[in-house]
Amino acid sequence: MTFPQIRLRRLREPEGLRALARETELSVKDFIYPLFVTHGRDVREPIEPMPGCYQLSLDHLLEEAATVAGLGIPGILLFGIPATKDPVGSEAYDDSGVVQEAVRAIKKAIPNLLVITDVCLCEYTDHGHCGVLEGQRVDNDRTLELLGKTAVSHAAAGADVVAPSAMMDGQVKAIRAALDSAGYSHIPIMAYSAKYASTFYGPFRVAAESAPQFGDRRGYQMDPANARMALREIELDVEEGADIIMVKPALAYLDIIARARERFGHPIAAYNVSGEYAMVKAAARLGWLDERRAALEVLTAIKRAGADILISYHAKEVAGWLRGEG
Repeated sequence: MTFPQIRLRRLREPEGLRALARETELSVKDFIYPLFVTHGRDVREPIEPMPGCYQLSLDHLLEEAATVAGLGIPGILLFGIPATKDPVGSEAYDDSGVVQEAVRAIKKAIPNLLVITDVCLCEYTDHGHCGVLEGQRVDNDRTLELLGKTAVSHAAAGADVVAPSAMMDGQVKAIRAALDSAGYSHIPIMAYSAKYASTFYGPFRVAAESAPQFGDRRGYQMDPANARMALREIELDVEEGADIIMVKPALAYLDIIARARERFGHPIAAYNVSGEYAMVKAAARLGWLDERRAALEVLTAIKRAGADILISYHAKEVAGWLRGEG
């Protein structure tokens, strides 16, 4: 039997050669770690479907933020759990809101840690939808003003980046105009550009206490069956002034990340969401998967598809693994 002269296995057997031929490398500098802040003191409430993640009061949040910075992770993505909810999500844009207070405290204590804030109303509304309602339908244009107010309040508190996730048409343009008018033209927007109506958000809605009280979000989040529309959404956000574009979820939408990477020159963030995290954790607890290898494989795939920024609840663990711990 005649073998070909080209044998790709030659580059696979010695570990040193495998490392030299490796095309995609994870770095701790790729990651953003999501955190959930709530009111009160000495609150460190475990999030049941997300082992290792917590709702944190400001005192514990500062400890966690310091840990994140110490691991070399460049930034956090902050979500707030309000004291009270109402139909228009008032605490989202209250200068004394939980996120605004948290941003001020973190930037004072750890000024070099990048603080990104989620800009949406779903955690703050009593109905759990991402905007103001007109009957049982989200009123897109009335919501835009409130998203702009929220972004400005975050910027005033010291946020480094605002990240609108409501999937309202025109939200990037409205937020850019609001920031510029308020003197925050230097604040970048990381747009949740292709955010799908996904079942993988389930654990997050427990964490953020943001499940809709009726219906669902398929009327404004994207249909999982659509790819071309994702590119249209991204293109519109780019035209409206987005500085970073995002695909969410990540693992089930690697094709969207890859298409976006081919078409757009903007930095691409990908959100390795709560359900993707929970699946790995649950399977590992049952002994069905090696957690470390599975998580690193998933995250490498997301980066290999074209993501520059990995938003992941695994970020702290990955930082340890990349340093040879655990």
